[in-house]
Amino acid sequence: MNDTTVTQAQDWAGVAAAGFGTAGMFTLLIVIVWQVAATWRARMLAAREEEYRRLATKYAELLEDNTEILRRYTDELSETRKSVSSMERMMRELD
Repeated sequence: MNDTTVTQAQDWAGVAAAGFGTAGMFTLLIVIVWQVAATWRARMLAAREEEYRRLATKYAELLEDNTEILRRYTDELSETRKSVSSMERMMRELD
């Protein structure tokens, strides 16, 4: 029989293949994790942008409501001033 034994440490091609395979697997796992994180971040940014749009729309509606309320109050105040002015004229005429 042949007394020569080959161990894994002496087979450089096998060691190199195992090293490249391990490095490839780690690289693949890193790329997968990186892509999952990038996808998650993109979804969060899209959700944040949608929330900003929703808030901007709500703000615009509230601003329009406030403008309308201010216009009504201004009209009412003008009417009140006219009434008070008219009452003052009547009071002066009575004196």
